[in-house]
Order: sequence, then structure tokens, then C-alpha cells
Amino acid sequence: MRLLINMRWLALTGQGATVILVHFALGIALPVIAMLAIIGALFTLNLISLARTERSEEGSDDRGEGISDSGREEIGNSQLFAALLLDVLALTGLLYFSGGATNPFISLYLLQIVLGAVLLRSWSSWIIVGINSICFLLLVQFHIPLNLPEKLHLGPFDLYILGTFASFALIAVLLVLYVTRINANLRAGDAKLAAMRQHAAEEDHIFRMGLLASGAAHELGTPLASLAVIVNDWTHYEKLKGDPVIMEELDDMRIAVDRCKLIVGNILLSAGQARGENPVITTVFAFLEEVVSDWRARHGGDALTFENLLTEDENIVSDSALKQVIGNILDNAREASGTQICLAAMLDNGNLIIRVQDNGPGFDPDVLANFGKPYVSTKGKLGGGLGLFLVVNAMRKMGGNVSVANEPSGGAVVTLSLPLIAILYRGTTA
Repeated sequence: MRLLINMRWLALTGQGATVILVHFALGIALPVIAMLAIIGALFTLNLISLARTERSEEGSDDRGEGISDSGREEIGNSQLFAALLLDVLALTGLLYFSGGATNPFISLYLLQIVLGAVLLRSWSSWIIVGINSICFLLLVQFHIPLNLPEKLHLGPFDLYILGTFASFALIAVLLVLYVTRINANLRAGDAKLAAMRQHAAEEDHIFRMGLLASGAAHELGTPLASLAVIVNDWTHYEKLKGDPVIMEELDDMRIAVDRCKLIVGNILLSAGQARGENPVITTVFAFLEEVVSDWRARHGGDALTFENLLTEDENIVSDSALKQVIGNILDNAREASGTQICLAAMLDNGNLIIRVQDNGPGFDPDVLANFGKPYVSTKGKLGGGLGLFLVVNAMRKMGGNVSVANEPSGGAVVTLSLPLIAILYRGTTA
């Protein structure tokens, strides 16, 4: 509908200019008041259509999926059919007052037929063809002839040729503008469809990875339990208790096994429990402090600098996926730099911004060019390059996004942006 409205603005401008030029410049007597009244009525109709279209677009954004696709198509076809029918009747009225079928601008009927064929359903298009044909035939018999002034020395045929050329030029311009706009819409639609297919392929890939991870977690549960029992038994052997070095190594083994059991348990919990089920309520400050504390416990307190730039501490749902995303980014930064990394949190236009910066060599140009794709990595490890891929898809699922860049002074920066409303707790706390 918006495309038809824009085309009508061009048509109204051309029609109004033509009526004024022919009547006042060429001196051909026309019923100007009647013709301008028709153009004015179309102008008013276009303003109403524009207002209704804007309200409809705003309403569809607010309702989301409140109306089915078929319902929207029916409404759109009926509105477009009525709009084109009014355009045909208005053009017929203008031609009636300006020579009828002898007016070379009668070929503008073809433009209405083209618009109908592109915008309407098949049955509606054929009705538009029939109405245009009937109007053409009626104008052959019923019209007000043009009274040419004596100062126009051109013969009737020559004048008709000039009018035909003007009509041809107008139709050509309108068709080029219209078809160009359609091609742009088609290219945008193709790009959107390609992006949707890519997202679907990535989600299918993640789904299969999740199945493999869940299966591996089940398989690893029994061996890890056995290892925990064995390590615990070794710590009670009298021969081993007397060797402090072995006891220290056993403590390290026990910590490592417990860590593996915790990871496996989290995988099984994530696979079996839906997000938002039995939510843990916390605050933004407490959530970030927990993430930082857990990470420091594994890597050392001096490995991470935390800068909290948030001004308000809102109640949120503790999202395990977001916690894993931040942990993944911190692990990658630590592995890349090997030195201290910095995490900063801030709020910008309702978005929670989490920025992780390291002092490493930065991202490889190939990684930046293919950011977000699986198995893009310079580490050379089998199966590497999945970290950022999973981070990007997890953030997209939550309604956020991820951006990466290299700092001019050295190091890499990964920025997470998530609408705070996505994790905001709307209930009441006890």
C-alpha cells in the first residue's frame, strides 16, 4: 500500500501540472475546476490512506503475531483493489473532461493494469483489466471534445503525436521508478531469507551439538563418579598420607574431578530444564559479582579487573546462559593474552553492555571477517572456533548481539549488548 501511495503522489503531481499547463500555457479550454476537484479528491484520499497505513504498521508492531498471515493478505488485497479502482475512476473522469479516447494520455490505463497485475491477486487483476476496458470503450462515445485554439498551428495528428510522446515519457518514468522499487524490495527480501536460512542452519548445528554434549555428559557421569571414589580412597591410605607431595597432587585431582562433575551436572541441568523455570532472582550487581568471583576462583584473583559502571541495581532473573557466555568470553581473553584482562559493565539506552578487553595480539583479520561462523579459529585445535559461534547464537536467542574489534593500542575487545528487559524480573521480591 505504501508503494501505491508513493506512486499516486507522482501521478497527482503530473496530472495537476498537465492540467494547468494545457489550460493556461497552451490556451486549450478545459473544465479546470472539475478536473482539479478530481485531483483534490485523490489527494485527500492519499492522505487518508497514508495515515491508515502508518497506524496499521504501528499496530502490527505492537500486536506482534496477533493477526494471521492470511488475514493480513486478505485485508491488503481488498484495500489495494479499492485504491486502484478509485484511481481508474479518477483517470476516467479526467479523460472524460479532456477529449476521452482521443486524448493520448488514455494509455495511462496500461499503468493501472500493470500495477494491478503486480500488486493484486489474479482474480482482482482481471477485474481491473475488465473495468479499464469498459472505461476505454465508454470514453469513445461519451466525452467532452477538446476545443483547440487557433494559435496552435500544428495539425491534429502532430498534436496527437506530441501528446503521445508526453504520455509515453510519463509512463516510462513511473514504470522505472516502480520496477526499481520492486527490485529493491525483492533484493531485501532475498537477503532476509538468506539470513533466516543461515540462522536456521546455525540453530540446527547448535541443536546437534547440544544432543552430543548431553549424551557425552551422561556417558561421563559414571567414570567421573568412579574417579571421585578412587581419589577419595587414596587420600585415606596410610602410605600416601606420609608423602605431602602426593597428598597435594591428590587434592588437585579431587578439585579437578569435582570441577568436571559440576560441568557435567550443569550440562544435564541445562538440557533438561527450560529457561525461566524455577528462576533464581538476583540483582545486576550480585549477578556480575558472582560471575567475576567464580571466574577468579578458577584463574586467580589478579587475573581479572572488574569495573562496574552501572548506576542502578535492578532485580533480574539469574540467567545461566548469560553467565556461560560471559565466562566463555573471559576464558578466550585469558587464553589469548595470558595477562590481566578487564571486564566493564554499563547501561546504555536500556541495554546492558558488558565489555571484555585483553592485552593480547588481537583478532586475526580472517576471524574478524568471518565473525560468528563456526570453526573459524587461529588456534589450530581440532573443533576449535566454536566459542564465539556459540556466544553469538546464545546472545541472539536472548535478543542481544555481540561485536568484536581490535584496539589501536593493542589487544582485542568483545562487547556484549543485551536489552535489560530480557532478563528483568517483573514480579515482587519477598
